[in-house]
Amino acid sequence: MTRIDFYQIESGEPPLAFTCRLIDKIYHQGLRIHIHTESLAQAEELDELLWSFRPERFIPHALVSVGEDAPVKICHESEPADHQEVLVNLSGKVPDFFSRFDRVAEVVPLDETHRTAARENYRFYKDRGYPLHYHSMTGSKK
Repeated sequence: MTRIDFYQIESGEPPLAFTCRLIDKIYHQGLRIHIHTESLAQAEELDELLWSFRPERFIPHALVSVGEDAPVKICHESEPADHQEVLVNLSGKVPDFFSRFDRVAEVVPLDETHRTAARENYRFYKDRGYPLHYHSMTGSKK
């Protein structure tokens, strides 16, 4: 059964900066990642951030629309063609395909709109019996 982790940002750290840190940690554990964003603009912004996030620790990634094979793929509109081990969800909604993944990481920004959406997602997963884990993220760590 898919494990669901909620990462609630409790600081002024920008959500995409936190997401880069999370992706870095997951990728360096040897896992493949699919990042589901809320829009094309957010996907492109995350793509750009990952190029410069930590120059000494490159994270091979690509937008799904480019068609390149990479262990980290970013998309906003379609279901991944191949199974990935971890889904990082930035969309604010539960993707229909989430259960194909071993693990889902829900990133929860500080603002109330995103918190409300995260509460709805939490209820969705809980009502269906998925194992839920909560992480309070209090600041950036290098």
